[in-house]
Amino acid sequence: MSETTPQTRVKKLYIKTHGCQMNEYDSSRMRDLLGESHAMVPTDDPEDADVLLVNTCSIREKAQEKLFHQLGRWKHLKEKNPDLIIGVGGCVASQEGEAIAKRAPHVDLIFGPQTLHRLPEMMQTRAQKNGAVVVDVSFPEIEKFDRLPQPEADGATAFVSIMEGCSKYCTFCVVPYTRGEEVSRPVGDVLEEVAHLADQGVREVNLLGQNVNAYRGYRGEGGSDGQIVDFAELITYVAAIDGIDRIRYTTSHPVEFSDALIDVYAEVPELVNHLHLPVQSGSDRILMAMKRGHTALEYKSKLRRLKKIRPDISLSSDFIIGFPGETERDFEATMNLIQEVGFDTSFSFIYSPRPGTPAADLPDDTPAEVKKQRLQLLQNRLNQQAAAISRRMVGNTEGVLVTGVSRKDPGQLQGRTENNRVVNFRAGDLGLIGRFADVLIEEALPNSLRGVLVASELDGSL
Repeated sequence: MSETTPQTRVKKLYIKTHGCQMNEYDSSRMRDLLGESHAMVPTDDPEDADVLLVNTCSIREKAQEKLFHQLGRWKHLKEKNPDLIIGVGGCVASQEGEAIAKRAPHVDLIFGPQTLHRLPEMMQTRAQKNGAVVVDVSFPEIEKFDRLPQPEADGATAFVSIMEGCSKYCTFCVVPYTRGEEVSRPVGDVLEEVAHLADQGVREVNLLGQNVNAYRGYRGEGGSDGQIVDFAELITYVAAIDGIDRIRYTTSHPVEFSDALIDVYAEVPELVNHLHLPVQSGSDRILMAMKRGHTALEYKSKLRRLKKIRPDISLSSDFIIGFPGETERDFEATMNLIQEVGFDTSFSFIYSPRPGTPAADLPDDTPAEVKKQRLQLLQNRLNQQAAAISRRMVGNTEGVLVTGVSRKDPGQLQGRTENNRVVNFRAGDLGLIGRFADVLIEEALPNSLRGVLVASELDGSL
């Protein structure tokens, strides 16, 4: 009788992600990394995991408290399974460092956005130290990209981080302190990653950076020839990769929104008809206090030039309401800007001070109730504009990248238009997922569009 050896149990990884697309990208790279180094597979159930990671964001208010509430919910899992590894990454980890372990001693690993590639070594160090907490929140610049494995695609769209950090030092923002100064990846590394994703069926890439249009990457193998490529030129190279049909980017800064970048909208049809360009306020006085480096007029002038090239481009932005010292006149300037530009959507929220930033020390005498009222007025205006744009799309045939099955109706497929609208439509063939289709828009709903399939790549009519 032959002997059998018990199968090694597959170890499972659970990641809770807060915040921006950069964090989503970082979390996906952690999955790739630990899949390669420890053969770990992802799970959606923290109760079933061998490693629990929370990837934190420090942009919004009470980020630290949100983290410790999460860690508190996981404490009983550690008590039940002492071998469970709990790690904290992201911007709050970068800010707080070892202070996290003092308040939550059941945490094993603390790492920043620039050291996530060291997770396998940190886990090994923890084992050698008999479970002592391991902390690494240093800033080794671009090293993490050299150490990460090639990404595994998950569908027809993918994020690609092309740079890290920000050097603008807006007075309200923690990013320069948590992710460091701007560092761009070499051009060849970016293009290799995009091509690898395209080979796996990715049709749309979203180029990521805290200040993505400040990209200045070296050309040549590992940047060997010393020549600099700016963001506008990089986009043309990405567009030339076989299989890439759409290019988005997030998040950009008005100061870096150059004439060369605007010209690319005329030259590169793969660059989608949608732009997210955060302005934060329509008041020059507030923009100066924020240290944004531009006026409202300069912002509008850039958009006017862009609209000459792409008249129907969809525009979205970020707005901070209730920045210290914001008056009714300042707020009205923001509302006027929203109407004049015709923004489609926005990320808008009430200002909350971030420890260590210059704005945190500014006097703020605007009542909280006034800030809430202003935010509601602003969001109502934006919702009205978005609804009007959606209604104007009814009757149009829109190109849609089909991304999956509709969440609300399994009998329908779902995709996105160039201007980032979600479209649901009935189609019997799941083979459409990952392909382009033409959809006639029949109805505009509050958060999506509904349409009927007209043509698709699958039947050869596109």
